[in-house]
Parts: sequence; C-alpha cells; structure tokens
Amino acid sequence: MNETELPETDEFVMPCAEAMLAGTLALMTGHAQSRCVNQRTLMGRKVLSNLFSLGQHPRLSPNFRVVVQRMHQHWDVLINAQEQAEAPTLLNVDDLLPERRLWHPTASTVQ
Repeated sequence: MNETELPETDEFVMPCAEAMLAGTLALMTGHAQSRCVNQRTLMGRKVLSNLFSLGQHPRLSPNFRVVVQRMHQHWDVLINAQEQAEAPTLLNVDDLLPERRLWHPTASTVQ
C-alpha cells in the first residue's frame, strides 16, 4: 500500500499529537457548521482545551507550539465574544441537549 491509499479499516492509529490535532480540526469544522448554540459552545470550549494542550505538547516543534498558542489566543477571544452574544436571557430547558438538561446553570452572581 502506498501513502495515498487509505487502509481498508475505519480504525486508525496515530501518535497522540496527531490524533489531538485531527480531533481539533474536526471540532473546528463542526463548530463552523453547527447552528445549535449549545453545540457550538461545547465544541468551541473543547477546541480551546485542545489548542491549549497542543501548545504545550513536547513532541511538537517549538515553532509549531507558538503557532498553536497564538491560535488558542484568537479562539479564546472568538469563543468569549460568541458566548456573550449568544447568552440566553432565560434558560429554556427545551433548548438544551438531552444530556445537559439535568445540569444546573452557572450562577451569574454569587451572594
């Protein structure tokens, strides 16, 4: 099998950094395509987490880590602005994903 042919299985084994990078790119695509506010928020937060981890990964070159760290900074601004713009004034349980319906919303103020 040459490098351009895909294996006949759906299972891939990749080094840790490559798997994290592939997952992050998939999340970025999902974030860009999703119209669901809750899904976008969750995917955006996971992208931030993955970019942070990649920016610290010892198997990546120092220059690549700097690029990823800058991407993390840009995504942090993007996600924070998105969350501010899309923050619902009232939490509607019907808008939540089924697995999040039992979660408590975060308090806007602490007394």
